[in-house]
Amino acid sequence: MRPSDYLPFYAERFHTVEVDSTFYACPTARTVENWNARTPQGFVFSVKVPQTITHDKVLVDCEAEIAEFLEVMDILGPKLGPIVFQFPFFSRSIFPDRHAFTDRLVPFLKKLPADHKFGIEIRNRDWLNAEFANLLRDHQITLVLQDRSWMPDPLELGFDPITSDWSYIRWLGDRKEIESRTMTWGKPVVDRTTELSSWVDFCYQIMKRGVLVYAYANNHFQGHGPATIAKFLELWAANGFGKLTLPGRINAQQATLFPPPD
Repeated sequence: MRPSDYLPFYAERFHTVEVDSTFYACPTARTVENWNARTPQGFVFSVKVPQTITHDKVLVDCEAEIAEFLEVMDILGPKLGPIVFQFPFFSRSIFPDRHAFTDRLVPFLKKLPADHKFGIEIRNRDWLNAEFANLLRDHQITLVLQDRSWMPDPLELGFDPITSDWSYIRWLGDRKEIESRTMTWGKPVVDRTTELSSWVDFCYQIMKRGVLVYAYANNHFQGHGPATIAKFLELWAANGFGKLTLPGRINAQQATLFPPPD
């Protein structure tokens, strides 16, 4: 298969994709127009904000960069889904504490357009608490949830991690550990049944609250991203939680891999 055929092939089988390339640079308008043209109606792109904004400038003097990025992403129209600010781990030399970070974050959030979906991923474990969640909730910003070796899962948090009417889950795994086993992503390598069973329960509970769920699996989670989704669906069915829409076409209003349960 030619690389140019990867996206339409994927879009025939899944509802949504998380785009990693936008983290490294804002794509050209022509590139995004091509994404739009090669995917069917109802397909959803979740995109990462360029690292110039989150890592290099860390939200300072980046009005031009965020405006350019949003303008280009808006080419997708209704196919544009969540826009994720993926922040790095911040040492104390950059932010002495979470409050120093939020003092910079809040004025930035107030300038974001209200008609877009924004999520924030942070990698400072001790910053995750009810106060931070409430801050995001006040601005209708989603807290990105991660399954990785050094970040807590939702049951460990001790507070409600749902901060808007949609949630964003990233199954990332332990990159260093799995790369010591393989660099070939053709099959599952690590058994993640226990972790996925917990996520099945979590997704069921929040979807009963009417929360829309966007969920994505990295190959590093168990060695094969699509197999992770298949395993999730298998566990969901085994729990008797009702029918989930399998990979296929959905409408633009139901832009999620996991629609609310029956």
